[in-house]
Amino acid sequence: MSNLIMILNILVILGLVVSAIMAVHFEKLLSAVIALGITGIFAAAEFLLLHAPDVAISEAAVGAALTPLIFIVTLRKVKGGDDK
Repeated sequence: MSNLIMILNILVILGLVVSAIMAVHFEKLLSAVIALGITGIFAAAEFLLLHAPDVAISEAAVGAALTPLIFIVTLRKVKGGDDK
């Protein structure tokens, strides 16, 4: 059982690193924001694996939902201003 948890932990950390690198390297801002949200989901999963459910809930709410939503709304407003 311990080996399974260690493998899952390594996969989650690997997903966290890969999605963070993708967020930095994407040229389109919307793609980068989506990758940032995925990074928040992996961070929340890692906190769950570390037995910190309160931090995982906070990370899921802020890092995976609220922050990307604010960025997407901001991008739409900024791009809407360029069209006029």
